[in-house]
Amino acid sequence: MADKLKPTATQTEPAAQKEKSLARVQAVPWLIVILLIAAVAWLGWRAFLYQEEGDPVASAMLAFEKQNSLTVFSSRFEVVAESVDRRGVLGVDLLESRQAAVIPATVEYRLDLSQMDRDRFQWDDGSDTLTVILPQLKISRPNLDEGSQATFTEGAYVSRDASTDLARNNSQQAERKAALFAKNPQVLAMARNAAKEAVRQNLAIPLQVAGYEDISVNVRFDGESAAE
Repeated sequence: MADKLKPTATQTEPAAQKEKSLARVQAVPWLIVILLIAAVAWLGWRAFLYQEEGDPVASAMLAFEKQNSLTVFSSRFEVVAESVDRRGVLGVDLLESRQAAVIPATVEYRLDLSQMDRDRFQWDDGSDTLTVILPQLKISRPNLDEGSQATFTEGAYVSRDASTDLARNNSQQAERKAALFAKNPQVLAMARNAAKEAVRQNLAIPLQVAGYEDISVNVRFDGESAAE
């Protein structure tokens, strides 16, 4: 009787195969869900977290692409000019007048960005360092604020023509002095340092967008060594 109730091997094999097939069928939807989750996660990472590093030189050039020039420094100072006017008859000076003027002047220092071609950018991939070589600064013509000048005039009698000539001579003299002062080595050094810092600031965001957050930027002018 006991032998009749014991299942044979042929009776259990179909049942086992049926259970395996059912397990495969049930696993398929879960596998699809897992693959979909993985795909969504990858797409999200790609869209919001991943940043493909581009060409740092191209990114740097893009920062200057739409700018023809960049004013990097402005210097305002006062210059003193003094003129003398003599007027007379038949070569004899009868009237002499003198005028001194203190005239405020402003000079701007600009970078010509139209010269910033690819040769002025050097990238060192080993140290993540971008070197930028700038053209020499251009100094604007002095802007004299003659409306704010202080004048001191001497003379027994100063005619209108004499006053006009004194003012004109002082203006010309003040412009020459202001242009000379603008080339003072100390003032030029301040303008150069301001230019270098302005370039670094202009490059910061484009380089970060390109994926270079820890990049080092070295800026120097034509003729300067790397150590300067």
